Amino acid sequence: MKANFVKPNFKGSIVNISATFAEFLGCPNDKPTLPILANELSKNYKNIVFLILDGLGLHPLCTNLDENSFLRRNVRQTLTSVFPSTTTNATTSLLSNLYPMEHGWFGWSLYFEELGRAVNIFPAVDTFTGENVGESFIKQRLPAKPFYKLSKIYRPSAIVPDFWHGDEDERIVYRTLDEMFSLIEACCAEKEKRFLYGYSAEPDSTMHRYGVSSAQAAEIIIKLNDGIEKLSEKVSDTLFVITADHGQIDVGENIALYEDSELTALLKWPQYLEARATAFKIKDGSEDKFTTLFRKKYGEDFELFRTEDLIRQGYFGPNQEAEHASLLGDFIAVGKTDKIFRLSPFGHIFKGHHTSLTEEEMFVPLIYYGKNAKTIINTER
Repeated sequence: MKANFVKPNFKGSIVNISATFAEFLGCPNDKPTLPILANELSKNYKNIVFLILDGLGLHPLCTNLDENSFLRRNVRQTLTSVFPSTTTNATTSLLSNLYPMEHGWFGWSLYFEELGRAVNIFPAVDTFTGENVGESFIKQRLPAKPFYKLSKIYRPSAIVPDFWHGDEDERIVYRTLDEMFSLIEACCAEKEKRFLYGYSAEPDSTMHRYGVSSAQAAEIIIKLNDGIEKLSEKVSDTLFVITADHGQIDVGENIALYEDSELTALLKWPQYLEARATAFKIKDGSEDKFTTLFRKKYGEDFELFRTEDLIRQGYFGPNQEAEHASLLGDFIAVGKTDKIFRLSPFGHIFKGHHTSLTEEEMFVPLIYYGKNAKTIINTER
């Protein structure tokens, strides 16, 4: 598999969903909105359920669900994810209504010069030792607040798994998908107007373990589809808006990059960021040797970009004030086939993954359904 790369479209991306909600809720917003969603919101639903299904981009959606399924028949528009197309980056963009360059949560592992170490920023542990670094450092270094907290129109809540530790005053925790559906139903039955930000780690978790085209992935995606459809039938005067943070592909090979001593000897500090969007900080005077060696060994499967070129071309947001640019290193290698890098001995062996710029990883659906919504399929890009 070799695929075309898709640049994030910041007039039609997941960020613009949050921007549309922020505008509607009376919260600060400086980003373009989505007319089709803004029009639906203008119908004044009592409840709004904004549900993020991790990893359920268009490719996994269409691979595992029939075109007449509830989720597929309510796709309204095709949007892009952000880059890297990964949960750390994308869910932070969705939660905060900020471009990646504004919030800095670019990927699973970031190197902080002030600490002298790479940190897996969601669990706040050292990438290469597993040592706890502390959540307080990450939150102070890279603050990102939920965009909807300032709404005076709807009462907001986050319905999230028990491992989710976002900054949320009213955090409602669930442990199973059935419990998530029940909690959403209960909140929608309350008298006041509710805005519910919901997040499911599925189907991403299952696809990482078994692959996008696996029977296990199909089972969990069908369960999500059927559960959301049944929920939509139970509640009234509620708009469901559903999207994904990114898609996924089936993985052909896991490459243990950390074992390549010839290449890593040229690095100022160890490789980091993501498995299909890997960042490198190069020792002074070693750039030419590094680029030649990398392209010789891995150029068939990874495209090597200068980070400054990606920033200038707007891959991390249209803003040119690169406040967090130092976190991205000198080069980023982007996967263009079905191979991924293992960056450290702690890295898992994956059968499904994401983070690159391929169509399968970048295209996500905007899905919505409500009492006033007309059922159409629109995959306009």
